[in-house]
Amino acid sequence: MKILSIIMPVFNEEKTIFDAVKAVKKASLPGLKKQIIIVDDGSTDGTGKILKNLLRKDKKLKIIFILSNRGKGNAVREGIKCVKGDYTVIQDADLEYDPVDYPGLLEPITSGRADVVFGSRFTGRPHRSFLFWNYVANKILNIVANFLYNTLLTDMETCYKMFRSEVLTGLDLKSDGFEIEPEITAKILKKHCRIYEVPINFYARGYSEGKKIKAIDGIRALWALIKYRF
Repeated sequence: MKILSIIMPVFNEEKTIFDAVKAVKKASLPGLKKQIIIVDDGSTDGTGKILKNLLRKDKKLKIIFILSNRGKGNAVREGIKCVKGDYTVIQDADLEYDPVDYPGLLEPITSGRADVVFGSRFTGRPHRSFLFWNYVANKILNIVANFLYNTLLTDMETCYKMFRSEVLTGLDLKSDGFEIEPEITAKILKKHCRIYEVPINFYARGYSEGKKIKAIDGIRALWALIKYRF
């Protein structure tokens, strides 16, 4: 039976981590097993304690505890080292993205039409209202990515990227922070991988609810797009 590896980077998400893991486990994937890889990126709240309790109840979980916060990119890279599945998806732990979308993300790959599938937040599904400046930053980054790499993506910064695992493990990723998203996009485009986009559900949250990405991360993302292009 084929396996879907799910990499879940997490930092200070004590309010959502239990429900996020529960949602991943509940997601229906007929004919596939799940490998759940959780990387605690040096959380300083109750996240670590919750994860340890989950591990005691379910020994099949793979949980990596990093002693100090190093960033989402580093957590993703640590998770990639443990991937055993035929397919891999990155899953944030903040409940903005819904694992019910896994089948839609998988279908273009399992049918042989794609190597990577991006879950787009901007292609027609109902969603909670975005923060205006986050929306503007996303649009700017998309325009730059499309210009530099001669493509037509609608959501380069999406967390939901589903891969044939050999594609992801072959990227030699370097980023430690949120710029991991443009680095992934840049490298798969330079490898001429077949990319599909599918609509996904999205439940945006605000900074008062724990959102962590900042304006400086947009600048870093822009620099990453330029750096990996040239």
